[in-house]
Amino acid sequence: MSLSEDLRNELAAIAPRSDCDRLAELSGLFHTAGSVHLRGRGEVAVHLDVAGSAVARRAFTLLRGFGVTSEIRTYRQRAFARATRYQLHVAGGDHALQVLYEAGVLTQRLAPLEHPPRRVVARACCRIAYLRGALLGGGSLSGPRAPHLELRSASLTGAHFVAEVAARQGAELAVLDRVRHAVAYAKGAEAIADVLVATGASDAVLAFQESAVMGATRARANRLANADHANLVRASRAAHAQLRAVERLRRRGELAKLPPPLQEIAELRVRHPTLSLRELALKCRPPATKAAAHRRLRKLQMLAEP
Repeated sequence: MSLSEDLRNELAAIAPRSDCDRLAELSGLFHTAGSVHLRGRGEVAVHLDVAGSAVARRAFTLLRGFGVTSEIRTYRQRAFARATRYQLHVAGGDHALQVLYEAGVLTQRLAPLEHPPRRVVARACCRIAYLRGALLGGGSLSGPRAPHLELRSASLTGAHFVAEVAARQGAELAVLDRVRHAVAYAKGAEAIADVLVATGASDAVLAFQESAVMGATRARANRLANADHANLVRASRAAHAQLRAVERLRRRGELAKLPPPLQEIAELRVRHPTLSLRELALKCRPPATKAAAHRRLRKLQMLAEP
């Protein structure tokens, strides 16, 4: 299950305590995932398009709590897509339209609003509920390599409103216009955690932080493994070059004429082709430093050059 699905499932399980919170959450849902459809003769219908069954059930329960009936339908965006989308269809009855007006989704003249009036998010609990609804309807979370949280909105004005609501709850969101829609987003583990904490998604915060830690640990382990492998390759190539130099000097009869320290390091390299410079240096008599062993082997290679 993805981080986005985990987040939606946790948020969908949080039940608002008061009617104002229910209206605010409903407002967040419809402002990020809702659409208004004209049916002729002044009638309208409202649809809510969401990604998960838990979110669809949550929206259905919220509407039913206000006495609004809705119908849940399912579809797939592409013929062979695995993911199932859920649509809630709300007929435009007088009572349903009144509830959507109170939630700041429609005006009294049934025109869609880009964001709800201030009264809908006047209290801290309502702002939390609105953010929760916005995440349920248009939120996505990804990580841990490139942590990214975004809340989709139909307009740039709506995205700015979400960012403003989040700021009042101590969470910072940036806004980006993507032509067909806009997003309020956060990048980085700390900024994302602030948003999730503000909506009450404590389990998602822990899961996200755990994923971030595991990802960082895995990346560090891969870097260390790659560095070790590169070091082994370089050491192996250097040892082969040193062995070839010793063999050329021996064939030319020059090895026996070299000073004792050079003869000693040459003999040690032949006897121990896989040892590191430090290990070769310790086998010298008396023991030498790693730098001294490197200089002696380098001298052998220079003498062996044609």
